Amino acid sequence: MDEEAFNLSVRRFLKKLGVTSQREVELGVREQLDAGALKGDETLQARAVVTVDGLEREIVVTGDIALSGEPSGSPK
Repeated sequence: MDEEAFNLSVRRFLKKLGVTSQREVELGVREQLDAGALKGDETLQARAVVTVDGLEREIVVTGDIALSGEPSGSPK
């Protein structure tokens, strides 16, 4: 395995995942605010699951997304 190529490929995937996820979360929150389903002072629980074909595990990341106030601490 070419470690450098592998690392670069993983980083590209994670960057795409991060950018896409942030955009979709922001869009979804704005839609819910506009619809009146959210007030804007909530803290939302988030869960992301990444699966990779050929691996026998799921990567699960959980955390909170605060809509107001100070951002919470480190990701869980």
